[in-house]
Amino acid sequence: MLRKTKIICSLGPATDKAEEIRNLIEAGANIFRLNMSHARHDWTREVVSTIRAESGGLGIEVALLVDMQGPAIRTGTLDKPLQLRAGDRVEFTIGDARPKEKFSTSVNYSGLAADVSIGDTMLVDNGVLHLKIVSTDSKRVIGETQTGGELGSRRHINLPGVRVNLPAFSDKDREDLDLALDLDVDFVAMSFVRDADHVEELRELLRKKKAHARIVAKIEDQEAVRNLDEIVRATDVVMVARGDLGIEVNLEELPILQRLIVKRCLALGRRVIVATHLLESMIANPIPTRAEVTDVANAVFEEADALMLSGETSIGQYPVKSVRTLDVIARRIERSGGAGYAERARLETAKQKSVRSAVSLANSIDGSKILVFTSRGVMANYVAHLRPRKAPIFSFSPDERVCRALLINRAVVPFHLEFAEQPEDTVAAAIALLAEREFLVKGDPVVILSDVFAGDHDVDTILLQKA
Repeated sequence: MLRKTKIICSLGPATDKAEEIRNLIEAGANIFRLNMSHARHDWTREVVSTIRAESGGLGIEVALLVDMQGPAIRTGTLDKPLQLRAGDRVEFTIGDARPKEKFSTSVNYSGLAADVSIGDTMLVDNGVLHLKIVSTDSKRVIGETQTGGELGSRRHINLPGVRVNLPAFSDKDREDLDLALDLDVDFVAMSFVRDADHVEELRELLRKKKAHARIVAKIEDQEAVRNLDEIVRATDVVMVARGDLGIEVNLEELPILQRLIVKRCLALGRRVIVATHLLESMIANPIPTRAEVTDVANAVFEEADALMLSGETSIGQYPVKSVRTLDVIARRIERSGGAGYAERARLETAKQKSVRSAVSLANSIDGSKILVFTSRGVMANYVAHLRPRKAPIFSFSPDERVCRALLINRAVVPFHLEFAEQPEDTVAAAIALLAEREFLVKGDPVVILSDVFAGDHDVDTILLQKA
């Protein structure tokens, strides 16, 4: 039985060698994420080469996702951490301002004082430290500590509900993007997307560089949630980045927002990833908590395209077990059915409506398989977005980049296949390939979709036949 939900693994010190990467692929990893918040360029080049070598050696295609750091607000470098208690005043200096308070650190964002107001909340170090802003001027912001703790160097700052005027990209992001495109990666993730204009700015950069990478927009703050529909329409893939999002919103809102984002992606026809803290305890333990199992099960039940592991596979002690755990949970939950959000998908074109008919046909025939022949991946995307109840989706394309991009789609198994002059020869070759891989047997019903078998004409084809 094929697993429908795709697995994304973040790589790091625990998993950057050939043996570990090979083990992750064999355990079920579909996509590897390289986090540019931590990755050096020489390391990135080396690990990409290793991934491709191990993937080729196993004959299992995997895709690559480069995750850009984004223009995050961070504290400066300290000689030693600040030990803070509730009520302490902490100064955040801007530019060349000299410290005036006992507890002081710089910030990397020159517009901080202009964006915040007295009474705003500042969360530092993933929400460990809570501060209330009590004073601002052009050179400094002062916050009063609400919860004690340690403030170290280069800690991330969140400002829930505050509209910040950071640019879409930092200089580092542009350098990292150039590296990603030079390495011909399949996905580029954009951090702290706040509106569709940010996505379009990246899209324009990709056009100018004639790049093929798909865009992953990470939903990480309240402003992104307010602009959700326009972001979903502008991007290729959406990531529910629950780490920063969970800091930006009240905790009880997070599961509701996850469900909302997944629903909107399915309604508007975009792929969606659920990320962060899926199996966090497995960084140090060989089995997950029961709550984590339930969390993963909910994401699978909601029919997200992919689930992403972060620390579990980048720095954890049990990276392969983490992948196998996701795999076994996903397979079990997929057998129990899904939430059915795709039934309310918006179908605006004739092609989308014809795909709906094909999926309905496959749903009505026990044991059926769906075969999609596509040059750009569009029709395969449409089929995946409609979430066939049982039928796996086998896609065939002569473009290897299209095949790798389809690895993120729920239930899609992509194959690179050169198309013959005669459509029936292409279909026969595809069926022979699936039979050789034991994905079907002679006599299985197959629903065939294509928009590339009509020469110069754009004609959608739907066929039902036996393998």
